Amino acid sequence: MNSLYDIIGIPFGYLMYLIYSLCNNYALAIIIFTIVTKLLLFPVNYHTQKNSARMQLLNPKMEKLRKSYASNPERLQQEQQKLYQQEGINPMASCMPALVQMLLLFGVIDVVYKPITHILHISKNIRQAAFDIAGELAGTNVGSFSNLRSELTIMEQLDKSKDSFSGLAESFMTKVSEFGSHYTVFGANLGKIPELHPEVWNKESVILFCIPFLAGLAQLVQSIYSQVHQKKVNPEMASGGGCMTLMMYLMPLMSVVWAFALPAGIGFYWIWSSLFSFLINLGLNIYFTPERTKEINEKEKEKARVYAEKHPEKKTFMQRMLEQQAELERQQNGGGKNSGKGKASRSEMNKQNRDKLKEARKRMAEKYGEEYDENYNDDD
Repeated sequence: MNSLYDIIGIPFGYLMYLIYSLCNNYALAIIIFTIVTKLLLFPVNYHTQKNSARMQLLNPKMEKLRKSYASNPERLQQEQQKLYQQEGINPMASCMPALVQMLLLFGVIDVVYKPITHILHISKNIRQAAFDIAGELAGTNVGSFSNLRSELTIMEQLDKSKDSFSGLAESFMTKVSEFGSHYTVFGANLGKIPELHPEVWNKESVILFCIPFLAGLAQLVQSIYSQVHQKKVNPEMASGGGCMTLMMYLMPLMSVVWAFALPAGIGFYWIWSSLFSFLINLGLNIYFTPERTKEINEKEKEKARVYAEKHPEKKTFMQRMLEQQAELERQQNGGGKNSGKGKASRSEMNKQNRDKLKEARKRMAEKYGEEYDENYNDDD
């Protein structure tokens, strides 16, 4: 897991270093960092929102299919996939932002946990020596140098005893000490983990205490807005909203819990990330009016048609899904001696069952020496 943090954290580390070099304040750097990453991800969010708006246009057709094939789920799924193919819509497109956000979170965690690496660019040998000193000062087992909290442990111990680190090269003590004064928000150290019951209630502990709840509140606002908007554009969701309502409250609650288990910088990032996500979603929802969505939909359908004509050998996601579904159905219904034939009708199935029953009765009669009437009708 640490290697994953390292890989994703490197590019984000350089971005944070550049931003911090310009503003010289870590809290402000996190806010600017969030804005920059949201702008970089805007094309993905735009595409997802556009896809969602186009899918809303299909609601009447989808409802008609659900009524027509209510008793045949497999056929319903096939017809829905055909409709997506005809409209040039990928229903799985909404999964991309969630994946990107998860990768982004790994990078942010690594940057917040390792400021000495990403911001100060201190060499690994010096960091290892500093960690050894921090372990001696703590007088307890603080874990291995490879864990995420190692650099925050160094900063914590250096703040208590600067002279212990004065012998390290690369002006380590001076650089880290100076950086520590900027690694704050309103005087609260962003490297510290918020506590529900701090030993002393001072300005720093109050600020740290508030950060997880503000992170949860920001996400709750975003979740409520998203659900209200979805119900407005798709009233059918209101009938099955129990699960969505649960998730609407569960995810912000989990954010509060996690923010109390991670450095305050993570929760501080979540506050601004949720706020900017809300503003972006609000703006895109205003932009994608029904009229504009219909116009975009016609252009996208024409674009998909032209592309399919020019590249007949390339298959879209929905084409592959339809082919896989057809192959699966062929294997289920066309295997064995009936290969190449369609599924038997109900009358044919009934006749086959009657024949099997007669054959079984005949064998039983022969076994026990009884007479068997070939003209016996099971329906009599």
